[in-house]
Amino acid sequence: MLRGNLVVGQSGGPTSVINNSLCGIIREAKKHREIKEIYGMRFGIEGFMSENIIDLRREEEGTIEGLRDTPSSALGSSRHKLRDDDLPRILEVLKKFDIRYFLMIGGNDTMNTLHRVEKYCAKEGYDIVCVGIPKTVDNDLFGTDHTPGFPTAARFVALSVKQGGILARDMQKVDQFVIYQSIGRDAGWLAASAAVAKEKESDAPHLILLPERPLNKGRFLEEVEKCYNKYGYVSIVCGEGITWEDGSPVSGSVIRDKFGNIEFGAMGGTSAAMVLHRIISSEFGWRGEFQIPESLPMCCADRMVGIDRDEAYLVGAQGVKLAVEGESGVMVTLERKSNRPYLCETGTIGVEEVAEKSKPMPDDYISDDGFFVTSEFMEYIRPLVGEMPRYAELKAEAVIK
Repeated sequence: MLRGNLVVGQSGGPTSVINNSLCGIIREAKKHREIKEIYGMRFGIEGFMSENIIDLRREEEGTIEGLRDTPSSALGSSRHKLRDDDLPRILEVLKKFDIRYFLMIGGNDTMNTLHRVEKYCAKEGYDIVCVGIPKTVDNDLFGTDHTPGFPTAARFVALSVKQGGILARDMQKVDQFVIYQSIGRDAGWLAASAAVAKEKESDAPHLILLPERPLNKGRFLEEVEKCYNKYGYVSIVCGEGITWEDGSPVSGSVIRDKFGNIEFGAMGGTSAAMVLHRIISSEFGWRGEFQIPESLPMCCADRMVGIDRDEAYLVGAQGVKLAVEGESGVMVTLERKSNRPYLCETGTIGVEEVAEKSKPMPDDYISDDGFFVTSEFMEYIRPLVGEMPRYAELKAEAVIK
């Protein structure tokens, strides 16, 4: 059994519960004699290579407990794309700090980093255990029922669309449509989550546009007109990465990040919501608005879901247990056992497999026309987001004639 120090890092975009995973790692690591010092990478693998490392054992218990309700990434994050010539430097730092347990909290690219570090250390004869802790609001991480961070972000989307929909309904004589754009480059999990707050047919959202279903402009405008004629206004939700049928991004974005992904944020120029807004206004002459919260669903601690908080802590603690047992090259997963009552347990999957695959929404979660979700998706999402609030609505038939 290995004896040495542990280091943990956070990578990529944060979530509202990622610090729960960090808290779980720190607390569990303190229970094991095999683990001497507990270190934290400041700003991910990028900071690690520059020896920007802090001693987490020196943090007060009150601070560690406070992480459970603190948003964003307490250690600081990075989107550094690992290069082959980074690996010797990483090994040098591992040896210098006698690190034998290497844990990182992140998504696909983070799992790829873990896999490459483990392989390189093995080739160089350095004993180390590498374990991945899942995280992403997009919920597109392969091999796990859902990712910590997704339930809270999904609740953020559902509440935002529900409340924005009430506003749009009551302001329909001013603005005839509203478009809400969610995070989600290749997968529509967050956009789809807007449907969970819908109580009746006329409630928002009316149309959900997913990256999994390329958009036909003509059919889209037909659906928009139908909804307007039926409800008096139109509530639309779209994933940031939706495409036209020819595969081009609706947003028209062409700038790519370090990993070759199209940038849909501030660096990416226009957005899908802005383009759809122009198309609808031009076609029908309506006034409308669009809402793009960008990173807010990643740090909405005020909307944190209890299940999400607990599961993020659970996967962090489980990652340490696996590391001490010598389970290297794996990522902790969440495996759902039942919906009613909701029951989820942990499992594992190889980090190499996670790094090479993604998890789009399955076909049976998307309606046949491609503009909404199915009852199967609703069964999946409801236990994750918690109970939705109900708001009062005046009776239309009470109008005096």
